[in-house]
Order: sequence, then C-alpha cells, then structure tokens
Amino acid sequence: MLIDSHAHLDMTDFRKDRQEVIERAFQNGIVHIVSIGIDLKSSVAALELARTNRRVSASVGYHPHNAECCRPSDLEALAGLASEPDVVAWGEIGLDFFREYATPDAQMEVFQRQLSVAHDLNLPVIIHDREAHDVVYSTLKGMGKRERNGVIHCFSGNSGLANALMDLGYFISIPGTVTYKNAAQVQEVARSVPLHRMLVETDAPFLAPVPKRGKRNEPAYVRFTASEIARLRGIPFKEVARQTTENARLLFGLVESKQPASSRKSA
Repeated sequence: MLIDSHAHLDMTDFRKDRQEVIERAFQNGIVHIVSIGIDLKSSVAALELARTNRRVSASVGYHPHNAECCRPSDLEALAGLASEPDVVAWGEIGLDFFREYATPDAQMEVFQRQLSVAHDLNLPVIIHDREAHDVVYSTLKGMGKRERNGVIHCFSGNSGLANALMDLGYFISIPGTVTYKNAAQVQEVARSVPLHRMLVETDAPFLAPVPKRGKRNEPAYVRFTASEIARLRGIPFKEVARQTTENARLLFGLVESKQPASSRKSA
C-alpha cells in the first residue's frame, strides 16, 4: 500500500497508454496518485484525470519554468479550479536556479503570488526547489508555520535544510534518486528524516529508480523507492509504506477511496 505523491500523468510521455499506466500502478499496490499541474493547461488536464479516476487526485499551479508565461488571469482560473473536490494541493510551484528557463525575478514574483493564493485557499503547497535552497527557505519562512504547510517535492537539500523546513510544517518527499549509487546526500536524508514527516514520489515520467533507471518512470515504480528507504533505515518495507501513505492522506486530505465519478456527479 503506497501513495505516489507526485506524478505528471497528463504529460505526452503517457499519451499512448495513460490509462494502462494508472491501472498498472493499482495492480502493483499503489492506492492513490497525485497528478501535478505545472501551468493552466496541465492543471486542467490533471483535474480531468482525477475526475475520471477515483484513486487519482490533482494539484493546480504554475511551475517556475513557466513563470514568464503566467498571467494574473491564469492564477484566477487556477483559483477557480482549486474549489473542485478533486484538487488537493497548489503546486508545483517554487524556484529553479539551475535551468533558469524563466528569470529569477519572474520566478520569485509568481512563486510569492501563488503562495499567497494557496494560503488564502487553505491548500497545502507542493514546492519545487532546485539550486535555490536559501531563497526558497527564507520565502517559506516568511509565510509562517502551519501544521500542513505542504511538501518539498523531490528533495535535494541536506539534512539540516530538511530539519529547518520540517520545523515550518513541511513534509519531505523522497524520489527515485535515492536508489542511485552516487546519491549519498538524499540517502542520508532518507535515513534521518522522521518517518512521520516523509512522503515518497516518482516525479513520473522523470527520475526512474533503479532497476528502471533510464526508462520512462511511472507510478508503479514508487515501490522501488520505498524499498530502498526501508533498506537504508533497516526497517520493514511495510512500515515505510504504511507511514508514508498515512502522511500523504493527512497532508492532502485524502479519503480511503473517492466516490466513482458518476456517483459524485449525481449526488
């Protein structure tokens, strides 16, 4: 029993077999998937997937790569989508100073605006942080501490940063990179973060774990990540699965199983 807390199911990588990928995840013990929006179009697509798959939920948001394309009207539209019951978080938002597909100033402006909207809507946030640890931390600290502030997706910092972010009310999400031989830092984080503050994710279609590295990632593969965390901590796989699933349900307000789409529409 696992929850993939971060996958991009709407992406074109899954165009030919999207529904098969979703079903394969459930056949491999994945009980829920959160499909992540990265702009208005993908957020709409993620929501549509959630509406038609009772074990998929959606998030809405503007990724930092797309910050220069984000208009005020787009954020208004996303806020409208956020009222849908299948939307459980605002994100993926944040800063990326590694690729810099958008300028740092544009990224920061859109990041801060989205944090404010998510706070007003009382939605947890899904944070992207690449080569921007100090600025992301100071920005989130400025928003204050809450019990379910959100999650740092695909965490790439050290244990000290993880502790500081957990103190603000954020969960730490461990991706498939924890299975890589040269991933000493994320492996140390996977050992040290309290299990009750940890999520697991695929970031599918990216970052496939060993033994699937180099292939398209998909939600079924999150079990390899959870298995490696269990090995690193010297605890049973079932313990990692149970606690990270409980954490994801708590953060995103997930129930055991959503009603079928037809039932929700007729209610």
